[in-house]
Amino acid sequence: MANAYSEEYYGRGKGKFSEAIEKVFDQFTKQRATRLSQYMNKPGKVLDVGCGNGRFLFFMQQLGHEIYGVELAGGSAERAKRVAGLSLKVGLLEPEDFAPNSFDAITLYHVFEHLTEPRKYLDIISKIIKPGGYVVMAFPNIDSFQSRLFKGDWFHLDPPRHLFFFRPKDFKRHMAEINLYKVREKHLSLEYNPYGWQQSILNKVFRKRDVLYEHLKNNKTYVKEYSSRNLGFQSLWFKLSVPFFIGLDVFDATLKKGGTVEFILRKGG
Repeated sequence: MANAYSEEYYGRGKGKFSEAIEKVFDQFTKQRATRLSQYMNKPGKVLDVGCGNGRFLFFMQQLGHEIYGVELAGGSAERAKRVAGLSLKVGLLEPEDFAPNSFDAITLYHVFEHLTEPRKYLDIISKIIKPGGYVVMAFPNIDSFQSRLFKGDWFHLDPPRHLFFFRPKDFKRHMAEINLYKVREKHLSLEYNPYGWQQSILNKVFRKRDVLYEHLKNNKTYVKEYSSRNLGFQSLWFKLSVPFFIGLDVFDATLKKGGTVEFILRKGG
């Protein structure tokens, strides 16, 4: 499993992707921060579990919040250390890290499916979030049209890093058992879902998983068997097909079958 989180996974440069792609992701990240801050309604303490490069917390700090993060050792944690004012733990979230009722909001953006001990994390989170506090979790939707159609070629399956999957209805039931209740369920994600369609199709066509994705990360070792012409074709098809797959994501979301799903939950009093 250690090889699954190698330097190639985190990216070797200043960011995981090129500067241009990172700027696009920044816009999505800023929107997430603004949305959560509006729910919170006033400055508070925010913990991002699996905080990556810390950009989400950077934007939360700009909105007046006190920021805390947890991230595994690696390239992302090194980038997060550059965020001024971030209280960062490098490693795993443990029960003794924070006192009960410490946080006004806790976020896990595409982290939950990576956890080897999900129940342990849920128990910790349910204790350290304040009554009335918000928990935001986003993860791949195993009940999506993408998952059903592509099966083993589905981009968001991401073996061996993604260890388990929830159907949204099962997830809501488990959350209620720890006193967390749905405020919002969001299936539209222009950040994740259109690309999920695109890369899944390419996986089906070219058989080797996630070649374009690794190419976008500049992982030359992974894509060395593909010619520059082939990679250029995949990149061009990706760019030209974006509008179509945005429309498809809107359709999926209308039927609550998006490739990924985001829940905003609130702790009962």
